[in-house]
Amino acid sequence: MSEGESIHDFCWYPYMSASDPVTNVFATTTRDHPIHLWDATSGQLRCTYRAYDAMDEITAAFSVAFNPAGTKIFAGYNKCIRMFDLHRPGRDFKLHSTVKDKKEGQTGIISALAFSPSHNGMLALGSYSQTTAIYTEDNMELLYVLHGQEGGVTHDPYILCWDVRKAVDCVYKLYRSAENTNQRILFDIDPSGRHLGTGGQDGSVHIYDLQTGQWVSSFEAAQDTVNGFSFHPFLPHAVSSSGHRRFVIPEEDSDVDLSLSGRENCVSVWSFCYDSKMEDFKDDGSFNDQSGTGSLD
Repeated sequence: MSEGESIHDFCWYPYMSASDPVTNVFATTTRDHPIHLWDATSGQLRCTYRAYDAMDEITAAFSVAFNPAGTKIFAGYNKCIRMFDLHRPGRDFKLHSTVKDKKEGQTGIISALAFSPSHNGMLALGSYSQTTAIYTEDNMELLYVLHGQEGGVTHDPYILCWDVRKAVDCVYKLYRSAENTNQRILFDIDPSGRHLGTGGQDGSVHIYDLQTGQWVSSFEAAQDTVNGFSFHPFLPHAVSSSGHRRFVIPEEDSDVDLSLSGRENCVSVWSFCYDSKMEDFKDDGSFNDQSGTGSLD
């Protein structure tokens, strides 16, 4: 599957099943292009969801997510959210501005979307304006705005933990190296909800205990920026992705080798161990050797 430009974001259909071809789809949003819905089995484009600006030109989303029911696609734009009916592709959508009168609300590009996993109808939006806001899904009512980030939500060197029952102060911060990159640095929470894993510019994956906010372990995942990390939903495996653009221009008489090593621009699969209680990582916090690596070249 080939997109025409750099990909801003993607998301899988929440009820995707490899045994049911109808549900085996995912959505992507790409610079200067509409949202695409792809068939993961055949690699064919199923349909598109188009948003237009005031000049009636296609405007691209910066983030995309399915709602928990799997009936709508929510997409983040500059100072607004557009909601598309999954079963009605085309240019029909509902528009919700995140900025209210007198500049109240949430400004900037909405670069991240996340629905509550407890299906309580709450939605979090992250912005380049260094804010995260909580909304209700049904009418997009703004509940509160969270401040304290040092950068855009996907570029911040700290992951902030909040208690949404009393969102006054940040509970704790988890560090990751992301100060000198324009890439999105993604993180994931394990299926038990106990641990968080995140990559960074230093090529390492850091694991934190969410109950205490303390560092648990780190391991070198690549000799490059680790921009993605995800736990398997039910097996003791995880996957990391790495890579970034390089603009090295060698001199004519230079013998510099510009080829990439096996641990750059790659996707790696890792296995790890739980203790007898299936709650904690090994005492030394270590991961086993990677079980497979796939090159992105």
